[in-house]
Amino acid sequence: MSTLSLRLPESLHKRLKEMAQREGISINQFISTAVAEKLSTLMTVQYLQERASRGDRARFDAVLAKIADAPADVA
Repeated sequence: MSTLSLRLPESLHKRLKEMAQREGISINQFISTAVAEKLSTLMTVQYLQERASRGDRARFDAVLAKIADAPADVA
């Protein structure tokens, strides 16, 4: 585990402390979870952009053209 020294504005620190208490977790755990969530989001966006860059619009349109034109089922 690594140690990180972090400077936060007092107002942000106050909100962080309140939210961590409300969630019943430590400030460290709250920050660790927040960083993990942010990294996951950024990595997902990057992955989707890479996949999209390999896409072929003509092939996509050809696949869609094979699907019967019918109203969507609403359950």
